[in-house]
Amino acid sequence: MKINVIQSQENIGEQYIFEFVTSANDLDVIVDQYSIQGDITVKGYIVNTGNAFKVSGNIDLLKHFQCDRCLENFTHKQEFSFSEEYKRVDDIVLDSDEMIGFSGDYIDISDLVREAILLSQPLNNICSSECRGLCIKCGANLNEKDCGCDRHIMDPRLAALQKLFNKN
Repeated sequence: MKINVIQSQENIGEQYIFEFVTSANDLDVIVDQYSIQGDITVKGYIVNTGNAFKVSGNIDLLKHFQCDRCLENFTHKQEFSFSEEYKRVDDIVLDSDEMIGFSGDYIDISDLVREAILLSQPLNNICSSECRGLCIKCGANLNEKDCGCDRHIMDPRLAALQKLFNKN
């Protein structure tokens, strides 16, 4: 995914729109916890700020996964944003970790997109914030129906106190 900077280097402050369609295989975004189905769409713009080239945009994809709570399979549309500044290394030495260097007439944003996708993934794959998961006693999916099991877990430090209440 290479963005041509020739036109934007002549016009400081103007936005130039770009759009790419790629796949998870092309970006090497293959992980065990989920899969990306279909195409990954990257839309954004590049602006010459005078000191650097600011690249911003959004990434749209369909993520297919198994919910960590209820074990059902789900597909969710996800959108991630990104923004990064690139500086031409031909002209100046990079003095900051906040900018990425490039040379020539193209900025390759493949690494930026890959990092945005991988870093934006949550630690747990949950189908919804209201997911109730599985019953710890019988294994029933609590999103479908309440199984009626007593799922109350007594703190073992209070077991002796519970025995006193049961005697009365």
